[in-house]
Amino acid sequence: MSEVKTIPAGTDLIEEIKALRKERNAVILAHYYQKPELQDLADFVGDSLELSRKAAETDADVIAFCGVKFMAETAKILSPEKIVVLPDMEAGCSLEDSCPPEKFAAFRARHPDHIAITYINCSTEVKALSDIIVTSSSAETILQQIPKDQPIIFGPDRHLGGWLSRKFDREMLLWPGVCIVHEAFSETELLKLMAQHPGAPVAAHPECPPAIIDHADHVGSTSSILNFARDFPGDTLIVATEPHIMHQMEKALPEKTFIGAPGADGNCNCNICPYMALNTLEKLYVALRDLEPRVEIEEGLRLKAKASLDKMLEMASASVGKGDLGPVSAG
Repeated sequence: MSEVKTIPAGTDLIEEIKALRKERNAVILAHYYQKPELQDLADFVGDSLELSRKAAETDADVIAFCGVKFMAETAKILSPEKIVVLPDMEAGCSLEDSCPPEKFAAFRARHPDHIAITYINCSTEVKALSDIIVTSSSAETILQQIPKDQPIIFGPDRHLGGWLSRKFDREMLLWPGVCIVHEAFSETELLKLMAQHPGAPVAAHPECPPAIIDHADHVGSTSSILNFARDFPGDTLIVATEPHIMHQMEKALPEKTFIGAPGADGNCNCNICPYMALNTLEKLYVALRDLEPRVEIEEGLRLKAKASLDKMLEMASASVGKGDLGPVSAG
């Protein structure tokens, strides 16, 4: 864990962060899985790609990304002219860790006829090795545009890939990565919770294992789950994703009750992302003060990674089934 540099005693961190944001012409981004105090300070709260795209549209000189490393790297890919800082450079991702670039490159080489559709939760190097990046929001739209006879590698999340494979009856080679947060949910404990709250729907992220997905009334990205929370007709919702998302639900919908799906110990403490938790107010203050630690990406690598992101944005905005994009080339 990165150490926090010296901060003068008595520093009002929130006021100092606000002052530094103005002084640095910075935009502060916070993912839904961040601590509430970081969400409340942010200019934008959202999904990882959504945040990077919003930051790119601003005239900010600095992006302070309260999230994990691959998210900050995505912001740098889309905004190379901006300084991008991450409060704690140790804030990684189990999915990224599961897919080292050299192993992914070797896997691709063994399957040259396959295209690589890769979940955004991966390193810049793996993005550069991929044909199309997807998010949990765009994956369905994009998969439906790939010809049925085109073999596909999907990584690094085998649960998201498996859910897509089952939903669309589409065979894919799945990289064996998992998210440690969503893997921690317990089907047994979820069934107990559902029995305690009969009629309460379950909303689950597609990174969850099949045993959790099978009990869900709604499966979708964090933004999709938030929309479902707003629209479902009842007053109680069981939420199977990182529990800090419920901060936004409770702010927007105080009349409803939101309950985090439990882990094996019967509570959801084990489902707090340990990587997201590394970011703190203290580290955000230091990052804005010192403009460190910075995310830097070599330009050739950035352009290769951006190509796979651009392909996603192109396909996500296209009408499904029109066939106006043509086949996607492997490699």
